[in-house]
This record gives sequence, structure tokens and C-alpha cells, in this order.
Amino acid sequence: MHIVKLKKSKRNFSSKKFFVLLFFVAISILIIVITRLAIEVMGRLPYVQELEDYTPNLSTKIYDRNNNLISEFFVERRVLIPIKEVPVNLQKAFIAIEDNNFFKHWGISIKGTARAFIRMILKRKVSEGGSTITQQLAKTIFLTRKKTLLRKIKESILTIQLEKKYSKYEILQFYVNQIYFGNGAYGVQAAARIYFNKNTKDLNLAECATLAAIPKSPNYYNPFKNTKASLTRRNLVLLKMKKLGYITKEQEKEALRVTLPIKKKALENSVRYLTDFLKILLEPKYGTNALFKSGLSIYTTIDIQAQTAAEKAIEETLTKFEEYKLNKNKQMGLKSAKMQGALIAIDTKNGAIRAMVGGRDFKESQFNRAIQAKRQPGSSFKPFVYLTAIETGLTPATIFNDKPLIFVYNKNSWNLVSRDLTILETIAENVPEKDLTNINKIWIPTNYGNKHRGPVTLGTSLALSINTCTVDIIMKITPEKVIQTARSLGISTPLTNSLSLALGSSEVTLQEMVSAFATLASGGIKSNPYFITKIIDKDGKILEQYTPEQKEVFSPQICYITTNMLKGVIERGSGWYAKNLGRPCAGKTGTTNNSTDAWFVGYTPQLAAGVWVGYDDKSMSLGEKTTGGIIACPIWTQFMKEALDGEPILDFLLPENIELVLINSHTGLLALKKTSDTFLEAFIKGTAPTKYHTNS
Repeated sequence: MHIVKLKKSKRNFSSKKFFVLLFFVAISILIIVITRLAIEVMGRLPYVQELEDYTPNLSTKIYDRNNNLISEFFVERRVLIPIKEVPVNLQKAFIAIEDNNFFKHWGISIKGTARAFIRMILKRKVSEGGSTITQQLAKTIFLTRKKTLLRKIKESILTIQLEKKYSKYEILQFYVNQIYFGNGAYGVQAAARIYFNKNTKDLNLAECATLAAIPKSPNYYNPFKNTKASLTRRNLVLLKMKKLGYITKEQEKEALRVTLPIKKKALENSVRYLTDFLKILLEPKYGTNALFKSGLSIYTTIDIQAQTAAEKAIEETLTKFEEYKLNKNKQMGLKSAKMQGALIAIDTKNGAIRAMVGGRDFKESQFNRAIQAKRQPGSSFKPFVYLTAIETGLTPATIFNDKPLIFVYNKNSWNLVSRDLTILETIAENVPEKDLTNINKIWIPTNYGNKHRGPVTLGTSLALSINTCTVDIIMKITPEKVIQTARSLGISTPLTNSLSLALGSSEVTLQEMVSAFATLASGGIKSNPYFITKIIDKDGKILEQYTPEQKEVFSPQICYITTNMLKGVIERGSGWYAKNLGRPCAGKTGTTNNSTDAWFVGYTPQLAAGVWVGYDDKSMSLGEKTTGGIIACPIWTQFMKEALDGEPILDFLLPENIELVLINSHTGLLALKKTSDTFLEAFIKGTAPTKYHTNS
């Protein structure tokens, strides 16, 4: 029996030796495999020292004239800030919800890693979990989000290296500037601006807890998208902060009463035409990467108060008008289309663009009607004719006869054949029948309402926008001189050398028109319109800075006389609605044939602005009697009232060598000095408009 037991014992001993040997062989192989894998991984790992020179994608900031942030260019919307600008409550909120042992561990949480390993064994796949703040930083900056064992090994090695290289506060600084918060916000500063419209340093406790709650799942815990989930997790952050002793029970209760932020209409949506224009200007010069990733600061001339007023004025007016037209078209069985509007405003002192609206919805149409669209300006072009007339020696008291005009086109020119409509039958006898129906062969300029007033002064002709007199004037001074005037004022698009130029038959852009009117407001000093004041890189270096380019193109006297005639358009003409502005202003309406285009361009001493309304389809009419005075002038007036709110009420300065006297509006002769009316009352009534005389 003893022998048998001894033999069995030997076999057991041999088996144990075999399994022990097998175990050590397996361990050795595993060590070799892990060592080789570690060597391979280490060879492919980035150097954590690169973090010192690491520059994440930074957004380009766009500011208005008062340094208000109005938009950004970005791939990742991010602004780097030092840890000292991150409130202590925000630092503690992150630690409480993400890694409450952050200041105790050496980068890796043993408990968290063990839990993640067990889940991996049970689910037979690598899942997230157990990551410390340092591990999350390593993963975000150096690795992909792919869930593999190899990535976890790399993450652990990098984490240890980060902990060895940097202090806890440096790691926390990298972390809060790197993580994603949803809504395109990377880093706490961008998130604070988007969700609370604050800088990070100004966040309160509830806001800190709200931000700390988001990175776990930026889409799910986004307060703008999922209020319930965001509120629940924010409250969890506050609870953990209280349990860890970071805040008191009273502070928690106070923070719990704070509501979550509500998404407001993004300001950047209302400036898309501006930012698109900016991109067109700068992308060829700086390149896409620099413009969207390098953290430039672009300072513009835009006044956000004026910009907001422009958007509001156009949308409110056109929405109401469309509702009226929709009902009318339904009754007539006609289809309705979306009306478009554009506005641009320019500082009269230096040419700075203060507001620009290129259309009603950038998402629907990226075409910028303020700077790209070329449309007929109609009568809003007439001031250039009258300015030329004044420069050639005529005065506002010069008499013209408002009578019909009949032109026949012959031998490459228009010939005035009569001022009497009754002889049309005689004219027809001498014109081939095919030409009688050709508007390019016979031209009879008509006044609005088909009225003729007989003898009127030059000032009255402009105030009442009399077409026949305006054609008479351009015949006297020649279209060539008017074109030269327009060029001097800044109109660069081709202009037709014909009599119809007087009535605005040549297409121009809204920007050109407003720039030209701004020159009148400035007393003849032409300023090239500009949009950017300076551009600074992320280190504060000025890359470019703009100085206004100015040139005197007309005398102050000539411009003042023209301006005062344009004041008459508002006091007793088609621009009457602009009197609601409540401050001195000058301007001109414009309406093209068939009411295709409606314009109003005007100015005060401080600001020039122009409004265009129409359809993109040039064959469509705004409707019978829908003139620039009816639809464009009210938009202009509403805009100017809000844009100039808070600005002093100024009148146009009277230059030297100008004398003001009263004249009779029908004869052009001096009026009696004794009158019961005030000068303004007489001017409005049309009984005594202003006459101007230069003493030089």
C-alpha cells in the first residue's frame, strides 16, 4: 500500500512541476509579447514635450467698431486662456464630476481601470470608462477615439509621461482649453461665450456646474438641445461638489434655483453677408488655414447697433408688404414670390461701412445685393445730373419748362423734334411705320402721374423729380459731363452715354450709390469705402492696418447747394416719409419702369445709407404705384432712426461764400422779404424755396 501511494505521489509531483513550468513559460512569453508590444508602442508614441509647442485650432474673431465680438471663422471654435482665468468653482466642478482624485493619483485611477477591465472581459470588447482627466487629455490631443486595447495601452503610457512632465494645474489648463462642449465650442472660453455670453472668469457657480456637465456627452447634455438631461447632470455636479466639501449646502440650494440658458438668435446669423464679404476679401490673401485655424483678430468698421437696425427694418417692412401682396395676389389668382431688400450704410467722414445687408436670408441665397447686384437706380441717379448742372453754372433758381418732349432716334443720336404732343400725328407721317412701335426709335419721357407744371426752378425740378426737366438739363450739360461727375463720386460700373442716363437707365450697385451720396454729405471729400480697420495675429502682432483714403473731388459750396436741393425732396417731394426721422437729412427716391426696382438713398451729416427693394427676377414688378418713396424710404427712415440713436442732431454746415435768399418757385426771382411764414414753412409750401448765390 505504501509503495502504491509513493508512486502516485511521484506522478502528482511530476504534474505539478509540469504545470509550474508551463505557467512560467506562459508568463515569459506574455512578458516578451508585452515588452515587444510596449517597445513597438513606445516607438510610435508622440513626445509629450510636443504639448509645449502644441497649438490647437483657434477661431478667428471678428469684432465691430466698438470691439464687440460679432462672429467667428473656425474649424474648432476655441480661445486659449490661462488657468488663472478659470474660476475655482469651474475647476472644482470638473474635478468633482470627472475625476475627484485628480490631485491624488499619478495619472491613472486603479479602481477605474479595474472596473473598465472587468467590463471589457464581460462584454468582450473595449469600452470607455475609468479615464482620469489626464487620460482624457492624452486621448484628445495625441490619439484617436477608436476603442482598441492598443489605444488604451498608448493612452496609459502617455498619461504617465504627462504626469511626470507637467504639474496638475498645467494638465488642468490643457484640459479645459481642449475639450468639446457642443454647439461648435472647444474649450471653456468659447463655451462660456456661446451658452452664457460671458467670459469664463465671470461665470457663477450654477453656470460652472452647467459647463462641467456637458463634456461627458456634448450632444446629450447640451442645455440648448436637451434641457432635462442637462439640468439633471448639472444638479449631479452640484451634489458631488457639496459632498466633496467644495461648496456649502446653502450654495448648492442657491445654484439649484438658477435656470438653464436659453438659446437666443445667434448674432452671427444676421451678419452672414458681412462675414462672407470678409472671407472673399481675405481668403486669397491669408489662405483658408490661417483664416479659419490661426486665431486672428479682425477688427471691422461695422457698428452692430446699426447692423441690427438694418436687418430689423428690412425684414419688418418687407414681411408686412408681402402679407398685403399675398392677400391681393390670392384675390387675383396670382403667385407670390419672395421680395428681396438690401441696405448699406457708410460713415460720411471717412468711408467706413457701418452696416451691410445683402438680402433677407443668407441660407436661401448667398448673393449679396448690396455690393454685387447691378440694378437701374431710376430717379435716385438724378442728383448727379443736378450736381453737374450746378458745377457748370446753373443755380437752383434757373428756370426750366416742364413740357412734353418727343425724341426720334436718327443717325445714332436722339433728336428732339417737338414739345407738343398734338403733332405726334405729323411726326408719324415722317417716321417709318415699323419704327412707330419701336421704343428704341421714338422716346417720350413722362412724369410720374403724367403731370406737367410749366416753368419751374431747378430746385423744384429735383424736389418733385420732374423727368422732362431733368432730360432738358442733361441735354444742356451733356451726358459726358454727368458720367464724369459720377466717376468722380465713385460710380465705376459702365454708364450709357445717352439722354436716358438722366433718368437712371444705367445699372449701378447700391454700394456705389451710397458712397457717392456720402461724398455729397462730406462736402466733396470722397472716401474709399472700407470694411477692415486692422488684423492682429494670436500673439498680438498687427498684420495690417487701414488708413482712410480721401480726396477732394467737388467744392464744399457745390455739394452744399446739391444737398439743400435734396433736402427739398424730403420736405416737399417723394421722400416725405423721411421727415419722420426728426433730424436734418437729404436724399432721393428712385423707381424704375414697371416698378421693378425701388430705391431711397439719403444722408445726414454723420451717416449715408441706401435701400434697394425688388425681386431677383428683373421681369417681376413690385406692384402698381409701389415706388421708392412708398417702400424703400420707410425702411431707410426706420434704420436711420435706430442707427443714429444717441447721436447728436446736426445740420449740414454752411460753407463760406454761400448766401441764402428767398425766391419765387415759379419765376426764379427774389421773393418779398416780408412774409408771415417762417423760412421753413415757406420752403415746405413751395412758395419760397432757397436760392443760392456764390460771392466768389
